[in-house]
Amino acid sequence: MGLIDFFKTAIQSSETKSDELNDAEIEELIEKVARRVVDWRMSIPAIVVLESGKPLSFVASQVLVFFEPIVQSIFTIKDYDRFIRLLEDRDKVELLIQRIEQLEDEFQHGAKEPETNGEDSQNGD
Repeated sequence: MGLIDFFKTAIQSSETKSDELNDAEIEELIEKVARRVVDWRMSIPAIVVLESGKPLSFVASQVLVFFEPIVQSIFTIKDYDRFIRLLEDRDKVELLIQRIEQLEDEFQHGAKEPETNGEDSQNGD
């Protein structure tokens, strides 16, 4: 047990705190990804994939590591690494899903209502 504890401690001490996302970075990344998903009108597919993959979020994040060379053409390396770390945590995946749903609701609500200052309401009904 002493040797195992030594290696665990050595591994943990070699990990830097800079690899961990702070709350501000998490919120920024969730907002950026959610807005892009809604802008691309891919809310439903994204939510389905995220919901169905939540139980396997860590494995899914590791698959993203495999595809990193391809995806680097879309994301910056820093954003992509942060996105992978975000997907490793099911709670953060849920926050991303909720933000996509909120933005989609805002988009749908805004799209259904005319963007006027009340002038068209006299003409419509």
